[in-house]
Amino acid sequence: MLSFITLVVFATLALGSPAPTPTTRDIPTSAEDVTAALISPSTWNPPSNLTTALTQVWDHEMSTYNNGNALGFTNYGYDILVANSGKLNYCVRWESNVTLTATDRTNIQNALQRSIGKWMEWLYGFDGFPYSSVPVTVTGWAVYNTSLMSGVTSETIYTNKDSSGAPECAEACGRFFHQDNNYSGCSGGSAKHYDMSLWLTEGFSGGAGGDWGQRVGREYAMQNINLDSMHIILHEMGHTFALDDFYDWTPTGVTNFIMLAGSSTVITNFDGWMLRDWWRHLKTRYNISSSSSSSTSTSTTTTTTTSSGGSGCTVAKWGQCGGQSYTGCTTCASGSTCTYSNAYYSQCL
Repeated sequence: MLSFITLVVFATLALGSPAPTPTTRDIPTSAEDVTAALISPSTWNPPSNLTTALTQVWDHEMSTYNNGNALGFTNYGYDILVANSGKLNYCVRWESNVTLTATDRTNIQNALQRSIGKWMEWLYGFDGFPYSSVPVTVTGWAVYNTSLMSGVTSETIYTNKDSSGAPECAEACGRFFHQDNNYSGCSGGSAKHYDMSLWLTEGFSGGAGGDWGQRVGREYAMQNINLDSMHIILHEMGHTFALDDFYDWTPTGVTNFIMLAGSSTVITNFDGWMLRDWWRHLKTRYNISSSSSSSTSTSTTTTTTTSSGGSGCTVAKWGQCGGQSYTGCTTCASGSTCTYSNAYYSQCL
């Protein structure tokens, strides 16, 4: 389960060792009863219906992360962001023999920017967070061989391989391997370093995430690359920013949020306030003035939408087609079959 993956990655990194290869897992998703937040800058003042659950989550994370020393770990997404002055650099690992076109690369760049932005909008203006935008740049592409890259202009291409033979970005340029920010061994210097990897693997089900980046299936990513909310990638980015999985328990009073796999396809109020909880506890690390924080707390307002199915509609491969309380389309597109995963989720495979 990803909570294990995430915590092992975090704990391992604290010792300066490479991250273990993430294991495959299924991430169910659901479009029912999700919320769209109207976010306002504020200090810590979560809605009263979330306070108990937020306390439970924080206490659980403090007791289970990094052998009980969660705040002793220093490579959460917030640390990575501040170290790069409010910017995030990515390297994309293309673990596939499918050609990676110039259009694909542009779409991947845009999807990363859009997805990071959906998390960061919860921090803009909140409790001394010093950035009003977080630019995302892809500084390199790792492929099996350069012939898989079409329409190349001046992009950095890596053909390195990891121990399992998967394309890998140069370790000399990676934040995971150089948390002292010394990129003197990187061929492009600091400007070409990458803070995280987006690892797209052919035939990979589910996803994984941690301080090293995120991993999802290539097919899922490219078939959904222009969706406003790529929920699996958003979920995995949540792990990068220290948010937990909830496979074995659910906080009191909350049932739909993106970090609870199978319950939401968008970042909800609860996800956003969990993110804010981490920032307010970590911000003293960074010597950042909190004078920009709003002195008047503003609660977050939500609207609720419910998806509905319809006759004749179809679900694309990798999409949800069934599950308890699911009300969307149940017919899979040609070439895929609605496959039971658990009581809450069936997927077109």
